[in-house]
Amino acid sequence: MVNKVILVGNLGADPEMRSTKSGMAIGNLRVATTRRTKGQDGTWGEETEWTTVVVFDKTAENCGKYLSKGKKVYVEGRLQTRKWQDKEGRDRWTTEVVAHEVKFLSPKSEGAPNGQARPQPQGGGYGGGDYDQSDVPF
Repeated sequence: MVNKVILVGNLGADPEMRSTKSGMAIGNLRVATTRRTKGQDGTWGEETEWTTVVVFDKTAENCGKYLSKGKKVYVEGRLQTRKWQDKEGRDRWTTEVVAHEVKFLSPKSEGAPNGQARPQPQGGGYGGGDYDQSDVPF
């Protein structure tokens, strides 16, 4: 069986960062992927799909430090659906991508003040997804 997702898109917001009780970083990325479609009348349009991507540990730390709204990213991971309860106690489900690799695709100087190059994290802007599953709150 294969559960693999690859996305190339732009961040729709700055990464949302938090940490577990033990201090492991967790980040949520909102990634927009857009494709061009041709309508029945022959005109071209665009369809945008929004995907929530969850990153952990060093990958999350790097994303929180170096990414911001509008940056282009390559994400590789697995699809996961989890169940949770809302404030009224109703069951809800969320489907998201759990990333094991995130690469930063925007140029270093893009978005940096005065055109200065922004420092890049070691390892090419990504980190492995090695973490203790018992530390994850879901």
